[in-house]
Order: sequence, then structure tokens, then C-alpha cells
Amino acid sequence: MLKIYNSLTREKQEFVPLVAGKLKIYVCGMTVYDYCHLGHARVLVVFDTVARWFESSGYEVIYVRNITDVDDKIIQRALEQNESIEVLTNRFIKAMDEDAAALGVKQPTHEPRATRYVDNMINMISVLIDKALAYPANNGDVYYAVRNFPGYGKLSGKSLEDLRAGERVEIDQYKNDPLDFVLWKAAKPGEPYWDSPWGKGRPGWHIECSAMSEHFLGEHFDIHGGGQDLQFPHHENEIAQSEGAHDHTFVNYWMHNGFVRVDSEKMSKSLGNFFTVREVLSQYQPEVVRFFILRAQYRSPLNYSDQHLKDAKLALDRLYIALKEIGDVPTIAVDWEDSNAQTFMTAMNDDFNTPDAIAVLFELATTINKTSSTQHAALLKALGGILGLLQQNPQDYLQNKPLTEDSGQLSSDQIEEMIQQRLVARKEGEYVKADAVRQCLLEAGVILEDGAHGTTWRRQ
Repeated sequence: MLKIYNSLTREKQEFVPLVAGKLKIYVCGMTVYDYCHLGHARVLVVFDTVARWFESSGYEVIYVRNITDVDDKIIQRALEQNESIEVLTNRFIKAMDEDAAALGVKQPTHEPRATRYVDNMINMISVLIDKALAYPANNGDVYYAVRNFPGYGKLSGKSLEDLRAGERVEIDQYKNDPLDFVLWKAAKPGEPYWDSPWGKGRPGWHIECSAMSEHFLGEHFDIHGGGQDLQFPHHENEIAQSEGAHDHTFVNYWMHNGFVRVDSEKMSKSLGNFFTVREVLSQYQPEVVRFFILRAQYRSPLNYSDQHLKDAKLALDRLYIALKEIGDVPTIAVDWEDSNAQTFMTAMNDDFNTPDAIAVLFELATTINKTSSTQHAALLKALGGILGLLQQNPQDYLQNKPLTEDSGQLSSDQIEEMIQQRLVARKEGEYVKADAVRQCLLEAGVILEDGAHGTTWRRQ
């Protein structure tokens, strides 16, 4: 049985869907005012893998991942770049979709943009006001009354007293309590706005996910996911909004992936220590980056460094080299009675333990190298596919390293030309010249492999 670490209960729990054979999952997506960094990539890859495993397990999956396309940062960036918010957000949504596709991330079932569901948010705010869980302030804002919701703090484990004593809370003369958070922001001059019962304005960040998840998944659904940094206050506030509005459980299982770290610090734009997905993909193949992310258990910190990515490439190379030796590997459906497949399943059913699942792939590669077993190669490819890996032609993967404009690396055509020069030299008995060509290629990071069917090559 599948077990999931539930952030709400702080333990692994057996997954029991609300509707047998169906999964409803909502994941907080990107705020689109800049390019995605590697922390965003981890969210995309982790929950894509979760959805893939449920699909492989026979579930009908409805996966919603939202887009925040209006907030303070977006408005500020649009002003700085002298362009409309729509032009700015459309550009970065396109870039996000390109990055996600490169990383093998499937499109979610629904990808709602916040600006298209403002009416839903206004309706939910009105319900909260009617229940005395929210109040309009004199400045045109609407605030959630945290102390009026008895369960506040249950996801993060923070009590109201702890929050008042230890958390930095926004001081606002219009709030009834410093812990109250904004549901509706009155429009400032030059800002986008919508009409509402409380005047012109726009929704706060937290309300958008409560409203959009309800629209697509209903008032109660299976899994809500996102980065660890969203557990408080964003997800805590979502619970307060949704359970306050509907008087019943909002989500059964809360999942949070760990941070990406650089030099022991969380990777973030505010710290200025982030690497965009595009920067990383200029140096490493997308599948290497996906593999790097999946080698760590999703709840653990992921330590970024060039060395760790190089290690990931060497490891993924080993799997592709095993497949290359077989040649034409058939596509099969996984036989879950196979002992290797069962070990893989056990790993994935243990809170999506991708490191242990990947270990099964290496066991299969070792068997292939010893036995040249087409059956094991087919299973390796099939299990890798569940993780979004090993679906390229092995030779194409091994010869394809992203080149930066100033890298000075040899192109595929240059390598093929040098291989032909070596072949001619060997035919003419000029073995010193042939060896010199091999050495020159090796120094350029290209390994030649002579076999019964000729010479092939791969990049180091």
C-alpha cells in the first residue's frame, strides 16, 4: 500500500483516496515575474513524478497546478520594465512551460491563472465575512480574523501565542489583530483592479489557491502540495480560508518538498544565490537535471553544486550505456510480478522513495552488462519511464551535451570528421596518427568505442 508523509499529521499514512481509483491533487505553482530557478524545477519534477506514479498505479489523476499572474512583485517588475502586466506574465509563462517541457514535466490537467478566477475569490471572501471570519477595514482592504478560526496553526504547529511572541508580523493600524492576513487589497493608483463589494481592488495571494482548488477539485480533495517554504503562512492560511468557509476538512494529505540549497543556504531570489533553470540547462542536459533532482528523497534538502550535477551525469550515463549495448530495446508494460519491479514498487509506495527506486535501475544495468539481457533492458527502460527517464535513444543521449557559445567544444560534425580521419589512418597502417586522433578526441571530452559494428562515440 502507498504511504505518504502527511505534513499535517507529521507521519507517514496509508493513502486512501476519497473516491476509489481517483486522485485529486493541487500544487501551488509559480508567480510569473521572472525565470524559474532550480527550486521551482524541484517542485515541477517532484509532483510530476508523484502524478506519474499514481497513473502507473492505475489511478485516474486530476492534477491542478496554478499560476499566480498578479501580485506586488509582478506589478513592480512590469513598472520597472515599462510593459503591461499581461505582456510580462505571458512571457514568463511561456518560459516556464518551455523549462518544464525540457525537464520532462507533463502538463497538469488544469493550469488556472489567478486573474481568471477573481469572481470565485470574491464569493469566498463574502462567505467568510458572513461567518465573521473576515472583516472589511476602513482602508478598503479585507482581512481574515485569525483568532476566530479555532484550528489556526495545525499545519505548521505554531500556536497563536508563539506567533505573537516569535514571528515577525506585519504592523497595520487597520487590522484588528497583527496576525490577521489580507484577503482583498484596495487598489492603489496605477494598479490593476477588479470591482468588488468592498470597492476596487485585487485579491490577496492566499485566497487564490483556496478558490481555484475548490473550482477544479471541490471543497474536499486528496492531496495538496508545494515547496516547504509554503507550509507557513500560505498553506496554513488556505486551511483557515477553506475550512472556515465550508466547515469541514479541506485536504487529506499535505506534501511539501525540501529546499534546494547552495552552500548550506536555501536557494532563493531574495538571497541572490539562485540559478535559473535556463542557466543550468546551458551546461547540462535536461534529463541529467531531472535525474539529479530525483536522486534525493523529495522531503530532503537538495544540495546544488557543479560536482553533484557532474556526478549525476556520470550515473545516468551508466544506465544509458547499458541500454546502448543491447541496441533496439523493446517497449513493454511492466510485469509487476517481476522481483525487480516489486522492489521498485515498494520504494515508490514508501512516500515516493525515488533514491531506492533508482537503485533498482542500477541493479538492472549491472545485470544487463553481465548478461546482455534484452528482457532486463526492456524493464530498465519501462521503469525509468515511470520516473520520466531513459526514453531517449541511448546514442543520441550519450552524444548530446549542451554547448555554450564560448565553450570551444567540438560539434558532432567535427567529431564524425575526426573519426573518419582515424579510420583512414588505420586502413593505411598509420597507427600512430590514428592513436593521436583518439587522444585528441579524448582530451576534448569525447570517448571512442570500437565494436563489431564500427566506431561509436560519447561525450564524457
